[in-house]
Amino acid sequence: MHIADFVSGSFAGACGVAVGYPLDTVKVRIQTQKQFTGVYQCVVATFSNEGVHGFFKGMFLPLATVSMTSSVVFGTYRNCLQCLSQARGAGGGSNTKLDVFLSGLAGGVAQISVMAPGDIVKVRLQCQTESKRGGSSLPKPKYRGPVHCLLSIVREEGFLGLYRGALPLMLRDGPSFATYFLTYATICEWLTGGSRKASDWSAVMLAGGIAGMAGWTIGTPMDVIKARLQMDGAREKKRYKGFLHCVTETARVEGAGVFFRSLGINCLRAFPVNMVVFFTYEVLTGFLRAGPEGVDPPLGME
Repeated sequence: MHIADFVSGSFAGACGVAVGYPLDTVKVRIQTQKQFTGVYQCVVATFSNEGVHGFFKGMFLPLATVSMTSSVVFGTYRNCLQCLSQARGAGGGSNTKLDVFLSGLAGGVAQISVMAPGDIVKVRLQCQTESKRGGSSLPKPKYRGPVHCLLSIVREEGFLGLYRGALPLMLRDGPSFATYFLTYATICEWLTGGSRKASDWSAVMLAGGIAGMAGWTIGTPMDVIKARLQMDGAREKKRYKGFLHCVTETARVEGAGVFFRSLGINCLRAFPVNMVVFFTYEVLTGFLRAGPEGVDPPLGME
């Protein structure tokens, strides 16, 4: 079993959260709140009403949980690659692109059990748009922080309330992580000619950024549905009867274009975040496996 990938994946995920969280907050608000008409308007309104703190609401719990989920994703991915290679018998050879796709799919699905509770807390806190100024007409915050939000959801909606939106989360992360790892491995192979030189970090970072954008292109429609189901009933009467009703009602009321409303900001955030994620992952994995002298990027199809 590749233990190093679980460890380095954890650190890489934490670094990615720190880099991308402000834009993630803007993305969630655009997806769930009609008063925000675009990225710029949302950024200005958030800063004006809540200051810089408004962009980092609910960050503590995701920082902890994303470390775990990223560990699960990268660890599952690498060990699935090993299992698929071994399944072909002794000397199974290099992993194929199908191996990479299936391993990424498995990694994306595996993380849901640990990701869903932290994700719904993140979304609920990000959508609290109270003002820092007195006399504002904005509503009083319902949740005092991540722990209070977590306990409130369990008390009001039961333990399963923490997994609201888990189905679209799975439909988002399975295909998107499959695309993510396949894109990363393929671009690294193109840019490096299949070499594993430590000097190819520019290729690793470029491939990571592009892979992040590709993954979010696949995952954005389900991300919209997930966020709406997670927020449904938090402040007002429930609007959706379930997953399919949310999909059809959203499309009927706002048109199919709403499913890609946040694609631009997702891609804008994904590029720098996943540059950092893959750079951190590759450096730490190489260090943990072979020490400082053996930091060579594992490009996926080996």
